[in-house]
Amino acid sequence: MSRLEGTVSVITGTASGIGAACAARFAREGAIVAGIDLAKPGDAGDWGRAVAVAPDSGFWQADVRDEAAIERVVSEIVSRFGRIDSLVNAAGVAGAGAVGELALAEWERVISINLTGTFVPSKFVVQQMAKQRRGSIVHLSSIEGLEAMEQQAAYNASKGAVVLLTKNMAVDYGHLGIRVNCLCPGLIDTPLTEVLKSPELVAVRQRFVDGHMLRRAGQPEEVAGAALFLVSDDASFVSGHALAVDGGYTAGRRLTDPPA
Repeated sequence: MSRLEGTVSVITGTASGIGAACAARFAREGAIVAGIDLAKPGDAGDWGRAVAVAPDSGFWQADVRDEAAIERVVSEIVSRFGRIDSLVNAAGVAGAGAVGELALAEWERVISINLTGTFVPSKFVVQQMAKQRRGSIVHLSSIEGLEAMEQQAAYNASKGAVVLLTKNMAVDYGHLGIRVNCLCPGLIDTPLTEVLKSPELVAVRQRFVDGHMLRRAGQPEEVAGAALFLVSDDASFVSGHALAVDGGYTAGRRLTDPPA
């Protein structure tokens, strides 16, 4: 039997990147996927593969910051599928700038999507999970929620807050059989990080890659595999944990080049 057979998974940010990879992987493992994204996915890509594997899956176009819209979407998902077994909050945006130069509008954009956009879906999904007295939630944080990085004030703040929100929810809802964890990916090749391949940033990207002990960027499917573990029964005694999926980036730093 597949690891998620007969379960219903809500995944935000499913139009591309890590969210799309989670949708495809969860569908292959037997889950019905309810996707949510502000952008509408095309017929190709990971979401297309998810629907091909799990044709009962559904997609809702909504802004994860919009409380009324997400409340309606979650209600429709429960009405259609009867339950929600897992939630992956993968919607997010990048941002850049130090505090002294950062526009308030940019700060609010990053915080609202990455943090409020994690809180709002969780608010309504956890209410359903409380009725079921069972469920698993996975938030997407970042290594930048564990360590600071230059010119990343808003992003660091948003992702660090997601780590603490994870622990708070694990404390508040563990007695109801609800597990809450988060993933902290390193550099992952997604549309969000494509800008680092531009000529003016390629050297920066290489230094970032070299900070990962595996000396490469990760793939969305590798993060999806970790998300699968956390929502599955294999992680039945794991809650309140921030799992780094970072090729060893947060393990430490090398001061010399590795041997050939």
